[in-house]
Amino acid sequence: MLKKLLLVCLLWPALVLAQVHEYRLDNGLKILVKADHRAPVVVAQIWYKVGASYEHLGITGISHVLEHMMFKGTKRHPAGEFSRLIAENGGRENAFTGQDYTAYFQQLEKSRLAVSFELEADRMRHLTLPPAEFAKEVQVVMEERRMRTEDKPTALTYEQFNAAAFVSSPYHNPVIGWMTDLKSLTVDDLRAWYRRWYAPNNATLVVVGDVDPEAVLALARKYYGPLQPSQLIPPKPRTEIEQKGPRRIVVRAPAKLPYLILGWHVPVLNTAKHEEEAYALEVLAGILAGGDSARLPRELVRGHEIAADADAGYDLYARQESLFVLDGTPAEGHSVAELRKALLAQVERLKREPVSAAELARIKAQVVAGKVYEQDSVFYQAMQLGMLESVGLGWRKLDEYPEKIRAVTPARIQAVAKKYLITDHLTEAELEPLPLAAPSHE
Repeated sequence: MLKKLLLVCLLWPALVLAQVHEYRLDNGLKILVKADHRAPVVVAQIWYKVGASYEHLGITGISHVLEHMMFKGTKRHPAGEFSRLIAENGGRENAFTGQDYTAYFQQLEKSRLAVSFELEADRMRHLTLPPAEFAKEVQVVMEERRMRTEDKPTALTYEQFNAAAFVSSPYHNPVIGWMTDLKSLTVDDLRAWYRRWYAPNNATLVVVGDVDPEAVLALARKYYGPLQPSQLIPPKPRTEIEQKGPRRIVVRAPAKLPYLILGWHVPVLNTAKHEEEAYALEVLAGILAGGDSARLPRELVRGHEIAADADAGYDLYARQESLFVLDGTPAEGHSVAELRKALLAQVERLKREPVSAAELARIKAQVVAGKVYEQDSVFYQAMQLGMLESVGLGWRKLDEYPEKIRAVTPARIQAVAKKYLITDHLTEAELEPLPLAAPSHE
C-alpha cells in the first residue's frame, strides 16, 4: 500500500498542473482553464476575493447574505431564472461563502458552457437587489443560523471557541454573521458591498473539463470582457494580537454529549516566516488524525477507548494566521478531563519523541495522496485552483506541495510542536450539556 501511495505522490505534478492555462482580460478578470477530457462535462467557478474576514462588526454575515441575493435577479434575468435556466440545460449550480472568499459554480455538459458565462457575467455587475427580496432572504439566513448554529450544540461551541481564540483577527466573526448584525443589515449595506467587491478585477474564473482553453478564452471575452472594473480599496490589515496566556471557556447548552476543543495559534503559508513550518504543521495534523491508522483514532478511540471520536485540523491555505485544533467527544464512562489529558499527552509526545521514519513516510504519502485523489473530480480540481488564487497564494503553489511535504523531517515536526503548541497560545472550549427539552405531547 505504501508503495502505491508513494507512486501517486510522484505522479502529482502531471496530475495536478497538466495543461493549466492562465489568462487575464483587460478589465482585470483572471481566467484559469484546465483541460480534462475524461468526460464530456465542464465545471465553471467564479471566485470573488471577499468573505467573512473582509467584514467588520456591524455588518457581519453580509457576504453570505449577498451570496443568497445573487440568485434574486437582474433586469435581464428576474429572480429564480438563473437556477431554472441551468436546470433546463441539464446542469447543477450552487454557491458557498467562506472566511476568505465567495464562490459560485455550475457543472454542465461541455457544449452548454456559454449558458453559465452569460448568466454569471450578467449578475456580476447587474443585480437589482430588490428590497422585498432582501427582507425575505435575511429572514432565511437568520433561520439558517438558528438551525445550523444556535440549535446545534457542537457548532455553537465552535463559534464561541473561535470568538475566544481570535480577538483582533476578523476570524473572530462567524461566516453566517452575528444575529444582531443580521437584524440590523439593510439593503443599502448590501448594495455598497456588492459594488465594492463584485467586479472582474476582484474575481477569478476557473474552468475545468472537456474544453479547449482558447475557445474558453474567446467565450470569456464575449461575456465578461464588456464588464467594467471597480476601484478596489483593500481592507485594512487586522492581524491577531499575541496571546499572552491560556484561555478557557465553557458553553452550556442542551446536548446529549459533552465536547472539547483545543486550539493553538499557528502560522499558515500566507503568514509563516519559514514556509517549512507550515508544511510541518500539515504533516503533524496527518500524524494525529490522517486516517484510521493515525494516532488519535488508533490510540484514543480504539486503543484506550477514551474518546468516542477525536480529530485534528489545520488550514494550510488560510489567508491569515489560523489555529491548530484538536477536538473530540469522550467515550461513555470517560470525562472531558480525561479526554483533555489524553489529547495534551499526544501533543507532549510529539515534543518529546521524534516521529519514526516509517510512520512519517506513511503519513507523508497519505497526506499527498489525499490531495491527488481530489483530482478525480473536475469540481475539486477547480476548487484547488480557485481557492489558492483567492487567498493570494497563486495556483502554482500546488506544484510545490509534494516536494515540501516530502522535505518535512522528524526534527522539524518536533520543533514546530515545541514552538507553537504551547500553553500560553492555547484556547480551550468545553460544551457542558444541559438537559434536553422533553418532547411535546400535544
